Amino acid sequence: MVATNWPGVDPEWSRTIRVVSTSEVDAPGSVRRWHVLDNGAQLARRGLTPLGTLLCVHGNPTWSYLWRTLLSAGGDAAHPWRVVAVDQLDMGYSERTGTFRRLADRINDLGDLTDALGLEGPVVTVGHDWGGVISTGWALEHPQLVRGVVLTNTAVHQPSDSPIPSALRLALHPAVHRWGTTTSDAFLRVTHSLATPPLPADVGRAFMAPYRGAGRRAGVGNFVADIPADAGHPSFPALTRVAEGLRGLKAPVLMLWGPKDPIFSDRYLKDLIGRLPHADVHRFEGAGHLLPEDRDIATPVFDWLAVHGPVISGDDSHVAVATVGGEPVKDVSGEKDPAFRPLWDSLRELAAGPGKHDIAVAEMSPDGSVSRALSWQQLDRNIRDLADGLREVGVGSGSRVSLMVPPGTELTVALYACLKLGAVVVVADAGLGTKGMSRAVKGATADFLIGIDKALAAASVLGWPGRRISVQDLPATRRRILGVETSLAALGRRGATGDAGRGGEVPRTSVDPAAPAAVLFTSGSTGPAKGVLYTHGQLAAMRDTVAATFGIRAGARLVAGFAPFALLGPALGAVSVTPAMDVTAPRTLTARALADAVAAIDATVVFASPAALRNVITTRDDLSGTGRIALQNIELLLSAGAPVPEPLLAQVQQLMPQASLHTPYGMTEALPVTDISLEEIQAAEADAAAGTVIGAGNGVCVGKPVHGADLAVVPLAADGTATGSNRVTEAGVTGEILVSAPHVKEAYDRLWLTQRESAGVTGWHRTGDVGHFDAAGRLWVEGRLAHVVTAPGTVVTPVGAEQSIERLDGVRVAAIAGVGPSGTQAVVAVVETAPPVPKAGPAGPQLAGRVRRAASEAGVDVSAVLVVPAQPTDIRHNAKIDRTRLARWASRVLAGGRPGKP
Repeated sequence: MVATNWPGVDPEWSRTIRVVSTSEVDAPGSVRRWHVLDNGAQLARRGLTPLGTLLCVHGNPTWSYLWRTLLSAGGDAAHPWRVVAVDQLDMGYSERTGTFRRLADRINDLGDLTDALGLEGPVVTVGHDWGGVISTGWALEHPQLVRGVVLTNTAVHQPSDSPIPSALRLALHPAVHRWGTTTSDAFLRVTHSLATPPLPADVGRAFMAPYRGAGRRAGVGNFVADIPADAGHPSFPALTRVAEGLRGLKAPVLMLWGPKDPIFSDRYLKDLIGRLPHADVHRFEGAGHLLPEDRDIATPVFDWLAVHGPVISGDDSHVAVATVGGEPVKDVSGEKDPAFRPLWDSLRELAAGPGKHDIAVAEMSPDGSVSRALSWQQLDRNIRDLADGLREVGVGSGSRVSLMVPPGTELTVALYACLKLGAVVVVADAGLGTKGMSRAVKGATADFLIGIDKALAAASVLGWPGRRISVQDLPATRRRILGVETSLAALGRRGATGDAGRGGEVPRTSVDPAAPAAVLFTSGSTGPAKGVLYTHGQLAAMRDTVAATFGIRAGARLVAGFAPFALLGPALGAVSVTPAMDVTAPRTLTARALADAVAAIDATVVFASPAALRNVITTRDDLSGTGRIALQNIELLLSAGAPVPEPLLAQVQQLMPQASLHTPYGMTEALPVTDISLEEIQAAEADAAAGTVIGAGNGVCVGKPVHGADLAVVPLAADGTATGSNRVTEAGVTGEILVSAPHVKEAYDRLWLTQRESAGVTGWHRTGDVGHFDAAGRLWVEGRLAHVVTAPGTVVTPVGAEQSIERLDGVRVAAIAGVGPSGTQAVVAVVETAPPVPKAGPAGPQLAGRVRRAASEAGVDVSAVLVVPAQPTDIRHNAKIDRTRLARWASRVLAGGRPGKP
């Protein structure tokens, strides 16, 4: 036993073992002393029979201390697992052997140790850094024992066409290597500095403890020197054996990743996913190289073990269960849905029908004219030509293609061409902001990036992944600067010269409805934007839901001022036009631009976000007589993306007197979920005011489920959480809203833990919104679960009080936030006035009194009232208030800090 005073480590875990070495670098019969942290004796003392063993292997320059949270969690009676965390030879508190041990030796050494331990299955290996390679190498040599593999920030392959990470190149440089890794402790300190947040001082000292003195750091230097930087390195064959062997690994795999790692970046994760496509993956945004220090990994590891428990402990546990985002992939072999129609199914018929020369898609210029248009025949031909061209450059089934093209003809053609090839389109719009876009694009690790000049420039500067394709042809110099291989225009021309271009018959594309089709990113209004994975079947179901709910069929003519619906038009068989606006900034839509787009195609349907409608009303005085007449012919208006106030809809109704105004409720994960018209909103609010319908009021009424959808809620607990699987639909019960529908997303992309939480009720998606039903079956949304305030003795949902405050004269927008510890939070009202105040801070006594009285009428006691010139909103919708940011700001102000900008 080694004397221990390491924070987080039970001294009972520490033990030393003498192991006979079979390594070729040791003399026959050599005995090596290993140090391990092992909770096995502790489990036995507690009378707990382990479900299996976690074999945890650290990398360089850490040691078994890295796995202390797993050792602790494994001792829980609810999930008892023996955890054996090793110190590799020459590392940690194991023996300094004086020999240079290469990758193959270290895999062999680990086998010697597990033989000495008498380790029996089931074993789940856990590896970090080079411990990932060593642990998987051991797993491949012990398939009879292995029932699972967990990997964190590691790599098993170095692409020949790219250099190893710069930090490792520096550490390998002859002028730096010995001093940086052995003579000094620089390599250790630099590695420890990668922790985010920084390591506590006592934890940092514990990590340094085994490596005090150059004599104890030889293994650190040797580990770095053993990095197989190229095919000529002595350890390259062993690394290749592991890398290729993983392709045949059948055991369940969990990958936990810190994307801020400057060493093992997302490109290495992408490589591992390619070798282990059945793996469950979770990326912890903001975490880096020392993931087990940056985040709680014990919870997801043991949750994952519980999910795969029957697989891990069963006789057939070596058989893989293919999953997407933690959910088993549907087996559709030999069982195609005869009713399934892919998203592009109607295009060929429209291209050959009597209206084949009619406009299919168009886009507007600022002067009010159509800047570009494609007929149905041209659209179909361009899609087929581009698909052929893309296929020639390597885009195929499963390829990830990041589309950075504004809504319009080019994006429509590119999207449908990629989908027809079976590629997975990645859509993260510029509304996420530079940082959000960069996080999203890097996380999706696209194989190809198709973009306009501005997006390609950003890709060059920010290092976004993917082979680059421009929209239009670029000059040779510009192509070289941006790293562009070709253009959509060139690929379309190339495709047109093939059989399709010569009039040859092209077979109809067959696609698996369960195959991944798209990754669409959320707005990021409640945290980092999440990638939402859709299958072809779910995209088709979205189309069918919109058609059935709103009656949009072939022949409809729509103006798409809301990005998600700009791409559904062709799938619905509707003529689509994009107005002159920045679709990623909805409030740039003017009344004149909307009217011009409507007039261009005699539109009958308009899609626009609430922020866009607000600006349309603001700019309505700029309308010409012709523009007003065009808007009067609209039959249906849909507004989604955020709640739409009834007064705003009433003003829109004046501009579009013939239109039926609808505000479908939904989210990136399920669009739409419910629908309600202006008349139904007014009826619901009248019911709430009269008190004649149980449950009416205290929120935004979003109506009833759309075609094919079912809704329920999981009631809120006293601490503001919604746990368990108790689904209710009774009137007046507030809880987290659940939705089940054919068009609900497949999974969160590479967010296994998030997906598991969102699918906590089998067959249902947990929306993260809170609300309740009334006795008429209508759903009322009360806010986000993350924004629920836990005041003393009560739970406060924000929307009801906000609505009451917003009815006051001089109040434009109100937000409720909680300040203080959970369970004792003070309720703070933050008000944006009209006209706006010059600077943020506490409200005056008169306004504060009015706000408190209004909130009290909604049953909420407000402790403080603050005013701001403008509420902080999300970038994409310009409408969703960032209440988390607001709460942090309010906390600072109430603590006596300078108000500044929220």
